[in-house]
Amino acid sequence: MIAPALGVVVGLVLGGLLWVLVEPSIDVPALRRANHRGVELTTAAGVVVPLTLVLVAALLRFLQQAAAWQPTWDQLVGPSVTAALGFGLFGLVDDVAGVGESGGFRHHVRTLLNGRITTGMLKLVGGAAVALLTSAALSLSDGGLVGMLRDAAVVALAANGVNLFDRRAGRSLKVVLVGFVAMVLWSRSPSLTGPAVGVGAGLALLPSELRERSMLGDTGANALGALLGLSALAAFPGPGSRWVLLVGLLALNLGSEFVSYSRVIEAVPPLRFLDRLGRSADDAG
Repeated sequence: MIAPALGVVVGLVLGGLLWVLVEPSIDVPALRRANHRGVELTTAAGVVVPLTLVLVAALLRFLQQAAAWQPTWDQLVGPSVTAALGFGLFGLVDDVAGVGESGGFRHHVRTLLNGRITTGMLKLVGGAAVALLTSAALSLSDGGLVGMLRDAAVVALAANGVNLFDRRAGRSLKVVLVGFVAMVLWSRSPSLTGPAVGVGAGLALLPSELRERSMLGDTGANALGALLGLSALAAFPGPGSRWVLLVGLLALNLGSEFVSYSRVIEAVPPLRFLDRLGRSADDAG
């Protein structure tokens, strides 16, 4: 548990520093959006997540080469970088060019049948490809093609699942934090250090989100969700548990087509309390 905790701290410190440096550069009209209350703020702040992971991974590789050092916890560092960069890229495209493209999966399918691909569908297809690349690091040797597709689906559905909660300030970050801590406590695996850096970088953005100065956007929500999916594969290595993960994530994603999770959260007092924790009084309703 020490290595993942250290990873979160490193990501938090470096991510916070990067956000201070990056915020003025991305505060541009193309990335200005109104939130649910009509407050205009900067989206795609989650670009800090892949940036932090790239820098940390590069430093680790340099140290390993220079000192002939091979830590036991770095299994997911490379896949975490790939996941954060890949999902972050497709999320950024959606943040920049996906204005007015909301409507859920059915909308994206209808638009595709009419001969045009939405940025959301592009994110879906591209995310599936990235999920295949990243989940391969944790695929079971006897899983075959079906197992590979199952593990990739866990990563992709986790990425989209976290994005479903990015409707209120800080909500998706709280979901990621709770989920990641639960997996660390359950597995006690040092291999979660790679994703931990990304989670720490995301947490560095929480104060800005809660003050309604910025939001993760699809860039950050999808990247963090993919890291959560990778962590889940590491925490639950058995084929049976991975099928359970897949079913649960599939139900979560399909359920969003019929149920408002914001209404569910507001209707359950403990969830409502956690959801509003840290938000301004104006945004607590």
